[in-house]
This record gives sequence, C-alpha cells and structure tokens, in this order.
Amino acid sequence: MSKECAHHSKKRSKLTRRIYAGILIFLFLVLLTILLVWAILQPTKPKFIIQDATVYVFNVTGANFLSSSIQVTVSAHNPNDKIGIYYDRLDVFAVYRNQQITLRTVIQPTYQGHNDVNVWSPFVVGNAVPIAPYNGAALYQDQAVGTLLLSIKLDGRVRFKVGAFVSGRYHLNVDCPATISFGNPAAGNGIIVGNNAVKYQLVQPCSVSV
Repeated sequence: MSKECAHHSKKRSKLTRRIYAGILIFLFLVLLTILLVWAILQPTKPKFIIQDATVYVFNVTGANFLSSSIQVTVSAHNPNDKIGIYYDRLDVFAVYRNQQITLRTVIQPTYQGHNDVNVWSPFVVGNAVPIAPYNGAALYQDQAVGTLLLSIKLDGRVRFKVGAFVSGRYHLNVDCPATISFGNPAAGNGIIVGNNAVKYQLVQPCSVSV
C-alpha cells in the first residue's frame, strides 16, 4: 500500500470516528434535555375517585357460584398543569377477598388533557362465577352481618405527553373500595333506583400506582 493510500485511509477512519462521536453526543444531549424537562415538570400520577355503585344482581347460588351485575361510576383527574395522559388500555373488574368475581369491562382509549377530569360508568358483570370455598363461607357471613366490601379495580397502560414528547407505556393499577350493605339499603347510604337495584353513594378515593 502506498503512503498516499494509507494517508487517505487514516483520514476516512478519523472522519468516521468523528461522525460516530457527534451522533453519540447529540443523542446524549437529547436524552439529557428530556430528563431535565421531566424532572422540572415533576409529573404526578392521576387521581381516581369511585363516586357510586349500583347493584342490580348479587346472588350466591348452588355450590358457591356468584352472579353479579354492578354499575360503577369512577372519575379520573389529571393534576398536572403541563402533562397530558393517554389511557391506551383500561379494564375494570370487581374483586372480593383477592378473587376476581366479574369479567373485565373495557373502557375505550382516551386522552386526558391538563387538569382534565374524565368520568366513566361501566358495568361489571359475572354470571355463575365459581368462587373459592373459603370465600363462599366469608361471603355468607358478610351477607349475614349486612356489609360487604368489594374492590373495584382498574388495570391498564398509560403514556404521558409533554409538548411533542410522548413517554413509553406505564402500567396503571387502581384499587377502589366499595362497601355494599344488605337488608336495609338506607342504612348503608343506599337508594332504591329500580326493581331490586340499589345505588350506593361512595365518594371514596382510590389507591393508584403507576
């Protein structure tokens, strides 16, 4: 190889290294800017409140089979001034003593702007769902006492939007307590709204993890 060829090869190698170094520096500055903006804005997770629950069906039949139909009203508040939230997926279902007792109801994907509030009123339904024997015994006992505690859970994926930047997906887990009274509905803030349907005013904050 001639000296001239070796000289050109070194120049190309040096230019390639400079290009790679420039790309790496650019990417580092972009990521640093995003992290600084994220730290300054200090994003806050959404706040959820369960407003009410209307019980249409809640019966235990046979050997611990539970049928239920409940409409819940849940509100979500985005407390951020400069951050929007994409709810890409959101499923709602009911749980009794750590056992899921209804099917998942899907809430349509939506975008929540700065300081906006969204309200959803989905039905959660379970038809002859088999429950664990120990939960069946506890359920009979709770009904006899007259008070039943359910958990209305929301499970999904969210993204956060800052200006033109949209974050990756985060897992959203929401747990809302719902106390249901049996016997005299009025004793548990219940209002009869139809044939065997009782609406319970709850207005309870939910625990939220992202």
